[in-house]
Amino acid sequence: MRSVRQRPAPVERAPSPPGPGSLTTTQRRLGRDWRLAALFLAPTAALVGVLVLVPIVRSIVTSTTERHGADSVFVGLGNYLALAGDEQFRTGVVNSFVFTAYAEIFKVVLGLAAALLLHNRRRGRALLTGLLLIPWVVPTVVTAFSWRSLLDPIFGSVNALLTASGIGPLLASAHLVDSWPAGWLSDPSLAMPSVILVNVWKGVPFFTICFLAGLKAIPADQYEAATIDGASAWQRFTHVTLPGLRHVITVTVTLSSIWTFNNFDLVWLLTQGGPGDVTAPYVLVAYSKAILQLQYGAGAAVTLVMLPIIGGLVFFLVRLLRQDAGNAPPGPPGPVRRSLPWVLTAAFTGLLFWASPQIFWKAAVVLGVILLIAAAVGRVVSTLRARGGRRASSLVSGLGSGVATAGLLAFVLGPIYWIAVTAFKTEGQVVTRMNDLWPTPWSLEQFGALFTNQPFGRWYLNTVLVSGASTVVALICAVLGGYALARLRFRGAQGFTVTVLLTYVMPGALLFIPLYQLLIGARLTDSLWSLVVTYPTFTLPFATWLLAGYFASIPVELEEAALVDGCSRVQAFGRVVLPLAKPGLLAVALFTLTNAWNEFLFAFVFITKDEYKTLPVGMQSMIAGDVVPQGQLAAASLLVSIPVVVMYAFGQRFLTEGLTAGAVKG
Repeated sequence: MRSVRQRPAPVERAPSPPGPGSLTTTQRRLGRDWRLAALFLAPTAALVGVLVLVPIVRSIVTSTTERHGADSVFVGLGNYLALAGDEQFRTGVVNSFVFTAYAEIFKVVLGLAAALLLHNRRRGRALLTGLLLIPWVVPTVVTAFSWRSLLDPIFGSVNALLTASGIGPLLASAHLVDSWPAGWLSDPSLAMPSVILVNVWKGVPFFTICFLAGLKAIPADQYEAATIDGASAWQRFTHVTLPGLRHVITVTVTLSSIWTFNNFDLVWLLTQGGPGDVTAPYVLVAYSKAILQLQYGAGAAVTLVMLPIIGGLVFFLVRLLRQDAGNAPPGPPGPVRRSLPWVLTAAFTGLLFWASPQIFWKAAVVLGVILLIAAAVGRVVSTLRARGGRRASSLVSGLGSGVATAGLLAFVLGPIYWIAVTAFKTEGQVVTRMNDLWPTPWSLEQFGALFTNQPFGRWYLNTVLVSGASTVVALICAVLGGYALARLRFRGAQGFTVTVLLTYVMPGALLFIPLYQLLIGARLTDSLWSLVVTYPTFTLPFATWLLAGYFASIPVELEEAALVDGCSRVQAFGRVVLPLAKPGLLAVALFTLTNAWNEFLFAFVFITKDEYKTLPVGMQSMIAGDVVPQGQLAAASLLVSIPVVVMYAFGQRFLTEGLTAGAVKG
């Protein structure tokens, strides 16, 4: 008797998302998810429109006016035409170009070297990465104060150490410095290289962590295949590592160039544009005209005339991202494409030599020494390995890596160590420069004086409130906006994404003048609300862009499975997507909180009363002329830096993961 196999009863499934045939007329025109997209994007669109797009339009209008007493008179293009003969403006533009170009070159070289050292290290990688992040994390005012003290020509530790080691007189004999001891920030020939050095010190960690995330994304089998084919270490670097990092390097350099070109706070805190105007960037020229001279039209013209440069960099960045997504228009033919990088490099080098001949050859010598040492170590290792001396080659490689790591750590942690020990010195030790590297005895005198002589507690509370509030606003809006751009289907998604990217890289220098006028009209200057309202201009676009990339990296099949199981789109977002996006959320929270904690330009322009100052502006106000309370500033720097350093120490792993899946992958 043959058994009959019963067919299982059909399983009832929830209806799948509507197909094209079931869409309404409005959905076919505006997109399937246009209602939810409008809801999710409304907060971001409102903030970006009110705080970025409207101020830009207002800045354009302001640039066509000139202030005569209490009235503004229309002058058309007069402010722009006047810039052609403005020597201060021309100097500022050249200074910004020189500052950016040299800083980016050295940040790429040192950041790539640090990333390779960390990537190839098996033990202590997490600890070393955390230590290298410290310069990027600490507030800019801490960076400026520590380096100003270290580079002091008489009492600074840099001159003392270089003199004791014999390197200082050697630099003078090689004509890298005009005289010894060197006046790093007061000598016109050394002021710009010194400011560039400090910017490199602060920027190398960002390059390192981005490059490290990019190295982790390169498949290991590519290196294995190259090794099997007999490729040397240099060949593996040029044919595997650099091509694998092309996207990361280009995006990182483009974004960093925009930030560096529009830098104000570091230069102001170090030199205030001096001596003379040798370090004054164009942003400082705009600040001087608009805020100090109250010529808003002239100041707005200075920032807007630089907009084409920023627009060119943004266009290049958008084209790169579209190219990686397979949507780029066809490029030039092969021979042109191969020769174009060399032509651009030659033109850039020639322009850099014309703009700064004195700095050019000094930078070439320093860069050449670094590359020659690295090439020599690599050649020795390759030769020993080719002759069969694996043990000797491993020993030389490990020794070279150890020495390079030690030198990098000394460069990165030296200023931080100086701050730490100075904070625990007595006032007598600080004034007489006794026990420079180790306080004897250790004292809490500077901390007591800080809270007694300054409203430091109030500044600290202001910073916590402003940073926390702006981070919460940015995070909520970015989560909704990033998800909508990554997942929802609606007309105009690509245009909105480009707009977010444009506002992300829009410099604060372009916005502070119209925002200042807007706040005056709303009577919000000299209040914490002025900062809470304006900080999303630089935190929200970045947070939205990074989270859009992170949400796009989460497999869409997981969300579709939740929809099939009966979840609505909002439920799938809350129950499936958000829990998987925790690393991206933490990375965004760390970035936005750090940017708000460290922000100087807006707080410096919008706040004048002591009771509303944040920590960066409050600490800057502690310096009165040539009177610098070094001990109290060191104590303040330590207290300002510790919370952010601790947060990054605990969130370092999630930060790298968030960058890998979000910003680095685009």
